[in-house]
Amino acid sequence: MFLTAVFLSILFFLSLTLLPTSSAQPTHSPDALPNEPWLSKYGSQHDLSYTGILSFTHLPYLKCLEDASKTFDIAILGFPFDTTTSYRPGARFGPYAIRVGSKRLHGGTAPEEWWWDLGWQAGPGEFGAGILDCGDAPITPMDNAKALDQMEAAYDTLLNRPVLGGKTATYTNRTAFMAKDGKEHPRVVTLGGDHTIVLPILRSLSKIYGPVSVIHFDAHMDTGATEGRVDQERITHGSYFTIAWEEQLITNTSIHGGIRNKMSGLDSVQHDKTVGFQVISSEDIDDYGINTVIRAIRRRVGDGPVYLSLNIDTVAGTPEVGDWTTREMKRILRGLTGLNFVGADIVEVAPAYDTADITSIAAADFVYEFLMMMQFDEPPKRGHPGGPWTKEDVPMMI
Repeated sequence: MFLTAVFLSILFFLSLTLLPTSSAQPTHSPDALPNEPWLSKYGSQHDLSYTGILSFTHLPYLKCLEDASKTFDIAILGFPFDTTTSYRPGARFGPYAIRVGSKRLHGGTAPEEWWWDLGWQAGPGEFGAGILDCGDAPITPMDNAKALDQMEAAYDTLLNRPVLGGKTATYTNRTAFMAKDGKEHPRVVTLGGDHTIVLPILRSLSKIYGPVSVIHFDAHMDTGATEGRVDQERITHGSYFTIAWEEQLITNTSIHGGIRNKMSGLDSVQHDKTVGFQVISSEDIDDYGINTVIRAIRRRVGDGPVYLSLNIDTVAGTPEVGDWTTREMKRILRGLTGLNFVGADIVEVAPAYDTADITSIAAADFVYEFLMMMQFDEPPKRGHPGGPWTKEDVPMMI
């Protein structure tokens, strides 16, 4: 036994001495790259609109919740959550689908080159804001109470990061005068997710700005009464605004647009008024016109901090007929430019019910509008280069 142990020890020692002394891999000199076939003939390996790692419009991507190495003025953040839906789930895949729909909005070889828009006569990258895709918050699908807390913690984290303060001199700070601490805070565009994500967002925003006015575009009012329910059961994608009002997160100067759902009766409208909302129905756009709708919304929310929430149900995605068109929705959004937006979201995109990505593409285009609205002081003027219009034909949009 002793000799066997000695023999094994000798073998082990020999095996160690015979191991390679270095595991370094061969290196390739950077000086050789310009002379290689690809770079010498075709230049950089830039992404095309339909290639590359997935981020919103090919923006720089960072897992911001664990990495603060980059500052930003506007963040894109996904909340893949859909476990408080009452009818058709699937919006947990919304952030992914919206990013897929956004790939075509990238207009150049650099990550932040956007396609120029004829109506705005600009693109989101021209006004200096540092825009960063911060990925998705890893939200549990098993525990709604924990999920709401995770979303609030994620939003708190980004909202309290120092801002970049713009990449160029054209950028304008826009939130400090509204914040309770007098400091500039980043703004977050959230990709949902079912509409309940707005409750933790409003909880987070209230810590910085106090109660905010909400502009809510949807087929449904989402101010459902909660009598007869207890604890977490009270919070759904049809009641979260009622909870927000109870928690004093929103003002009494909020407003819906695009409402057309069936409801229990006039009591639903009366309850909606109690929790601080006015209603613009889907049909009102025909009776009063787009410009009057825009004026009513601006008059309602005033000059205070405003949160914008757009459910894709407004234009598609729900079994409620009579929706607004995407063109009408874009016109209304542009007419709201210049309000004091502290954040925005697009929700209820469920790609399982989509056809040819048309809903995802529409949602991505609305996010493009959000990014423009957050940087402009006033709505774009009517008319555009190349058109036949005279000054008499092109009054201000509102």
